[in-house]
Amino acid sequence: MTTTHREVLRTPYRAAAAWKGHDMSRSAEWICQLDDEQVGELESALQRLRTADVPLLRVTRDDFPLPSLGGVLRELADELENGRGFVLIKGLPVDRYTESEAALIYWGIGQHLGIPVSQNAAGHLLGHVRDTGRTVTDTAVRGYQTNARLPYHTDGSDVVGLLCLRPARSGGLSTIVSSAAIYNEILERRPDLIERLYRPYCFDRREEEQPGEKPYYAVPLAAWHDGKLSMRYIRRYVESAQRFDEVPRLQPEDVELFDLIDELANSDEFRLDMDFEVGDMQFLNNYAMFHSRTGYEDFDEPERKRHLLRLWLTMRDGRRLPSGYLRSMTHQDGDSGRGGISPRDVITG
Repeated sequence: MTTTHREVLRTPYRAAAAWKGHDMSRSAEWICQLDDEQVGELESALQRLRTADVPLLRVTRDDFPLPSLGGVLRELADELENGRGFVLIKGLPVDRYTESEAALIYWGIGQHLGIPVSQNAAGHLLGHVRDTGRTVTDTAVRGYQTNARLPYHTDGSDVVGLLCLRPARSGGLSTIVSSAAIYNEILERRPDLIERLYRPYCFDRREEEQPGEKPYYAVPLAAWHDGKLSMRYIRRYVESAQRFDEVPRLQPEDVELFDLIDELANSDEFRLDMDFEVGDMQFLNNYAMFHSRTGYEDFDEPERKRHLLRLWLTMRDGRRLPSGYLRSMTHQDGDSGRGGISPRDVITG
């Protein structure tokens, strides 16, 4: 089946990924609770790496054997791509580990789910999500570097994962919504706006363009290809790209579309809230989910401040995408930045 991003889905999308938050909140099917045996496998794999002194960025799936948990993670990878599009893994006792040990375990889990890819212009493969005291009004700052509320958006990879090392003193609630469910509601309420989802919009690169690149890029918000609906959405970056004179101006209908997406995403009917606990790992398919975060207040002590580790993953059996619809928007997301681990910057401790 050969399609392009200009093909438009004009009927409701019927798939497991088209869920509503008020239904999902009454279920625990999306939660994977690690048991003692599975934690033991993770710790055995960690010890093997420590004994062999393998650097984190050289660790592959084969270097991190998980005899029984590996099969569970394969099922979760399939759920991310072909099911509801998200999973929460609970029960990792991160308090037992140093930060570098927790990072190794998280990296190993990520390797079983997909292939880590760069998150920003610096080439970081494992990112740190924490407040640096900067503000989102600075065009060179990413939302993850602040404690501000983050509007609903997608990141620039197939899957984004977060591991909670320390939660905030208050706030910092993670909230997600099915982009397919949003699409279906737009189709019902405002079918006249559906075509606009398939038009290219310009996104601000937020001063992370490579030499020779424009300071913005253009991509449609939706793609209907090979029987799967994929969506991207970063309203803040679409609007900030308007600062460039050569970028086409947004029309009133575009603003109506964005307002409707935001209204639906923030509603009790559509969104699902998660309050991260220590050791929680959340993985989301960026083509199927929009995600947000509430603002938060941190502890005063540096060692107690909110700290999450982040992975961007390419799925080994990920969906095919049409020409002109980016699989990777590396360092072009709504919550990326310059803090993390790259081949030149490996965590120790």
